[in-house]
Amino acid sequence: MESLILVVHVLLAVAVIGFVLIQHGKGADAGAAFGSGSSGTVFGAAGAGNFLARMTTLLATAFFVTSIALFYLAANRDGGGSVLDELGDSVVQPVVPAAPVDDEVPALVPSGADSDTGADAEMPNVNQ
Repeated sequence: MESLILVVHVLLAVAVIGFVLIQHGKGADAGAAFGSGSSGTVFGAAGAGNFLARMTTLLATAFFVTSIALFYLAANRDGGGSVLDELGDSVVQPVVPAAPVDDEVPALVPSGADSDTGADAEMPNVNQ
């Protein structure tokens, strides 16, 4: 049902765009004075504006109705929850590496100190 309404919605959107582009703007009346008017069209001298305006209104109304229908269907879905709720326990938890053991941490040797006496050397106080 939702797919059918979505297809109709897209077709209505394309039709509304097409009908709007077919219509003449207000500046098109100036061209009629120089021989390019709409007197020789299929719809007659005044019929094209009325027909196109009515069809555009009808198509736009149908477009809004399908928009509201799609909104209603999306709001009243049965699985209305978070995507994470649907995944449940199948979500893989990130692996946090364990803290290194004291034996694995290298001893800090201050600069300028001998490597043999590095552990006994006095560290400078950086809080001053």
